[in-house]
Amino acid sequence: MRDDEAMRRAVALAETVRRSTAPNPWVGCLILSDGEVVGEGATQPPGGDHAEVVALRRAGGRSRGATAVVSLEPCAHHGRTAPCADALIEAGVTRVAIALLDPDSRVAGEGAARLRAAGVEVSVGAMEREARHSLAPYLHHRRTGRASAWSRQQRASTGA
Repeated sequence: MRDDEAMRRAVALAETVRRSTAPNPWVGCLILSDGEVVGEGATQPPGGDHAEVVALRRAGGRSRGATAVVSLEPCAHHGRTAPCADALIEAGVTRVAIALLDPDSRVAGEGAARLRAAGVEVSVGAMEREARHSLAPYLHHRRTGRASAWSRQQRASTGA
């Protein structure tokens, strides 16, 4: 499976949890070994595992030497969970394809930098346009500190 095919699936996985992850971004991740999907996951509700950890858990030992395909840069900070970049390194992933870097000031390139410093090959930009479209409300909020018009409309239509 090529990066763009895998990333398309990662973005689709992220969309399935879009309404349950706030304030975290909705992210999808696939673990590929020899071009085959051996694990996949999406971010769980706050306090739960991020997409990378779900996918790594499902892949088990098959993640060693594998490629992770992630719709948003893996986090590099401690919050409710440990950094996903560290989880990928510890699992022995040798390559990470990222759709786009996370503008959150606690990440902002640090996840990719941490992976590279550990000797993991990192590529950025596979299906970036699609991931950016999916994550538009999150990206807007991280850049401006305000909810997007789309987010306000969704809350109004659901009574949230």
